[in-house]
Amino acid sequence: MSPPPTPPGPVRIDQWVWAIRLYPTRSAAAEACRAGHVKVNGASAKPAQHVKVGDQVRALTKGGERIVVVAGLIAKRTSATVAAQHYEDLTPPPPPREERAAPVLRERGSGRPTKRDRRLTERLRGR
Repeated sequence: MSPPPTPPGPVRIDQWVWAIRLYPTRSAAAEACRAGHVKVNGASAKPAQHVKVGDQVRALTKGGERIVVVAGLIAKRTSATVAAQHYEDLTPPPPPREERAAPVLRERGSGRPTKRDRRLTERLRGR
């Protein structure tokens, strides 16, 4: 299956991150841009900013921060395999399970944590 043809004009960043499936809807992609969660070459991007091949895009998604390089311009949402041809993923792999902090669990019905409990919890989480 060949990739769809490159659009004739420039592509907006909110369209592009939606088309490569970083965000589920175009409005969610535009909202992420307005909130400063999408950066192009290190600078915050407005939804109408254009991207070009070779730009580095950092996007904060529900799954964590994604770092991708624009390999092709795409304006319409297609299948995931076709969308993957238009970017190069530089996102580092998640840390191994052993390195993650264990969740602090409280006994059910023990009430609201005191200030001392909260400080101990934060110390355990490494904050």
